[in-house]
Amino acid sequence: MAKFSKKVMGKEVGDAKVYAEPHTMDGKAMKSSKSKVVDPNTLVATSVNPATPAMRVSAGNPDSQNVKTTGIKMRGTGCATKGVMSRGPMA
Repeated sequence: MAKFSKKVMGKEVGDAKVYAEPHTMDGKAMKSSKSKVVDPNTLVATSVNPATPAMRVSAGNPDSQNVKTTGIKMRGTGCATKGVMSRGPMA
């Protein structure tokens, strides 16, 4: 595959890989990472837990034992019909 740089108004635009392979500051080639990154959107519900990275879609196992059920009771809920407990970071 031929590589071509793209210049617009005298400046290189587009992906840098077109005109320079990824390299270190010494000019040596980059080493590939052997760690396998898993897309959290492809996990099954039984393997999702609070330590799982953020997902673009909603998922989770409601039967899991690590569901947070405690929190802080909100003030001013009046005749609340959904819930009165706040869970999560209170910043």
